[in-house]
Amino acid sequence: MSIRNKTYFIADLHLGASYIDNREAERRVVRWLDSIQHDAARLFLMGDIFDYWFEYRHVVPRGYVRFLGKLASLADSGVEIHWFTGNHDIWIFDYLPDELGIILHRKCTEMVIDGHTFFLAHGDDVGERTRSFRFLQGLFRNKCAQRCYAWIHPDLTMVLAHCWSSSSRNSHSEESERYKGEDEEPLVRFAKEYAARHEVDYLIMGHRHILLDLMLSRRSRLIILGDWIKNFSYAVYDGEQLTVDIFE
Repeated sequence: MSIRNKTYFIADLHLGASYIDNREAERRVVRWLDSIQHDAARLFLMGDIFDYWFEYRHVVPRGYVRFLGKLASLADSGVEIHWFTGNHDIWIFDYLPDELGIILHRKCTEMVIDGHTFFLAHGDDVGERTRSFRFLQGLFRNKCAQRCYAWIHPDLTMVLAHCWSSSSRNSHSEESERYKGEDEEPLVRFAKEYAARHEVDYLIMGHRHILLDLMLSRRSRLIILGDWIKNFSYAVYDGEQLTVDIFE
């Protein structure tokens, strides 16, 4: 009988995006979940798992049956599942926590796992952000705005959301998604400042769609998890060491 002692981290699947083959993307991540089910004690979904998600009171988005079913199976088998909302799946409310038993995180947090201290965040809510980005974040998290948005028919909101997502994706060149270097990456600058003030072993984030494993000091290590659009990357912690890997 295998021992479940590993903690897995994954981010930026963007399931439902118009610019990927969603059936194949979903099957790939389900194959990965199948591969970890024998030794996973915890699974951290670090944001932007969906390209768009909004829960109405009696309606949830269509699709993702294989993925959500697999998460339910893992949760039922005893795997502890944490979900950090990102800027694309910010509108997760109570459906997924109630149905899957996931632990939902809306903000960055520190936690101790097997004796090591982790700083965990999607990455959109830390470091330097433009004024327009901060405005949109505040609007999207506003309870009154959410209630007003919920009155719009789902058929319309889904179209608007995916058009916006595709437009945003097209406006970002491949150059903007490349690693800019320690002095130019906002998440790296934030991580260095945070690690200088706090005793933390690992800082794990997503959001930037780059795969980065960087020692910040003799103790602190930054992991930016990449994505499942190009990288198909994840991190795994066995209680003593953390490694970054690619799922083929």
